[in-house]
Amino acid sequence: MPDLAARARTLTDLHTAPEILVLANVWDVVSARVVAATDGVRALATASHSIAATFGYEDGENIPLDLHLDMVGRIVAAVELPVSMDMEAGYGDPGETARRAIERGVVGGNLEDRMQPLDDAVAAVEAVLRAGRDAGIDFVLNARTDVFVQAPRDADRGRLVDEAIRRGRAFLDAGAPVVFVPGVVAREEIVALADALGPRRLTVISVPRYSLPARELEELGVARVSTGPFTQRVALTALQDATAEIVAGGVLPESTRTLN
Repeated sequence: MPDLAARARTLTDLHTAPEILVLANVWDVVSARVVAATDGVRALATASHSIAATFGYEDGENIPLDLHLDMVGRIVAAVELPVSMDMEAGYGDPGETARRAIERGVVGGNLEDRMQPLDDAVAAVEAVLRAGRDAGIDFVLNARTDVFVQAPRDADRGRLVDEAIRRGRAFLDAGAPVVFVPGVVAREEIVALADALGPRRLTVISVPRYSLPARELEELGVARVSTGPFTQRVALTALQDATAEIVAGGVLPESTRTLN
């Protein structure tokens, strides 16, 4: 078993450093090894959506937790970098799920609030952090609020920003080092969140065609940008495009590299 406390400290330092932490989410051992071997990669994060899809399950805690944890454990064992797990909403027991993830070598994780009452969401955050302390590590919790992803299309964006700030501050006060606000891509909303939560406290997801470049997010004080299910979709897009080309009478791309 690797030195979990050291890996947790490394992951914490990567979130607080002046340079933004860029995480290309992975979903199995081969994707983890390819990403980990890429220049500039300093940590890994799993994507629950992508792991579920790998086994034929829909996102949203439909994949059995044992199967999910087994894949995450395989990823941890295959790389030398700190690994953060997407724990979804904690499978009904965030503290226990975090404990089991830590047993497999995970040192950080996402936890969705799914817009449950704030007191309950804060209690879930506290349970995960307590599981880390019980294991002797400072678990790097990326406390996620679903304010934007659950909002209707016609919702008042200013009110959503205010609610994300309210919930995010509560998670920070409970001890979470960073707050994840998926669904935010507009510069002015990111600025408002980063200013209210503090420098290197906000994490966002990169969305194709809509998100700001990582270097600009860094300038705005964002701590971390991840890719969620989109990296798997990049891989699947390349697979489908290559398949269509060869089925149509062509050849595989000349740019294909031996990565496994």
